[in-house]
Amino acid sequence: MPSVALAVTHGTPLFELAAACEVFGVDRDLAAPWYDFTICGDDGAAVGGWLKAGIQHGLEALAQADTVIVPSCRDAAEPPPPALVAAVRAAHEAGARVASLCTGAFILAEAGLLNGRRATTHWAHTALLSDRYPAIDVDPDVLYIDDGDVLTSAGKAAGMDLCLHLVRTDHGTAVANALARTLVVPPHRQGGQAQFIPAAVGHGPDHALAELLPWALERVASPLTVRELARRAGMSSRNLARHFNAVTGVSPLRWLLTQRVRLAQELLETSDLSVEQIASRTGMGTATTLRRHFNQQLGVPPDTYRRTFRP
Repeated sequence: MPSVALAVTHGTPLFELAAACEVFGVDRDLAAPWYDFTICGDDGAAVGGWLKAGIQHGLEALAQADTVIVPSCRDAAEPPPPALVAAVRAAHEAGARVASLCTGAFILAEAGLLNGRRATTHWAHTALLSDRYPAIDVDPDVLYIDDGDVLTSAGKAAGMDLCLHLVRTDHGTAVANALARTLVVPPHRQGGQAQFIPAAVGHGPDHALAELLPWALERVASPLTVRELARRAGMSSRNLARHFNAVTGVSPLRWLLTQRVRLAQELLETSDLSVEQIASRTGMGTATTLRRHFNQQLGVPPDTYRRTFRP
């Protein structure tokens, strides 16, 4: 029977912890044997800010598991608990497969498990992870990364995607899909699928593009050009590009394309418009163009996105 140990310390957030418990800790007779699931940590640790966890074993028991799940840490800005870091490192050295959910990646990073590897975490913390641990190749765009014996996931619901991926690896697609149906979640979102992050419009009301960006957003379906944007802003195209890079981090055309894809996301979620109609309304022109840019930015085609996110 494969064994899974969940690492818990005082202050562990509840969401990802609960996801792991639902996937590995409940035997729904989908495969025999299921998992020998154990919660390891400090006895009486409060999780989710208020719930007292029923701890079965200390952190040292992580080293006896086939798979170790490390959920989010209490605060990514704080140093991880040294005892947890040491226990996770020891488990990996003993041969365990180690998977982090959301900001649990910071614990794996502190343990040295991510050095020289590709890894991800919640998009809001990827810059901090990269700055603090420069030896890690941090990918801010994906849902999860499987690097064999070490796996990392993006934030919140992406932790469920990674847990289902582990089940799929261990028991096959049919079992993982059956479990997903029971949990009423998408059966398979590829690890390389993008984290769906709303595109930023700008940084505060006082930058050089504060009036131009809202104006452009209202006309995103029109065939706007860089020259037209520059004329509207009263500056040269070169100066406009410099301000766009300073404010948004991308070129004017890349920013426009991002806004068009974002609008396409909203229309796919909230309307019955066809992909061809959405392409027209977002300034993409043709469904082929929309599908190409949508897939490049988000990692899935528009039709798949609609099936996943349409209420």
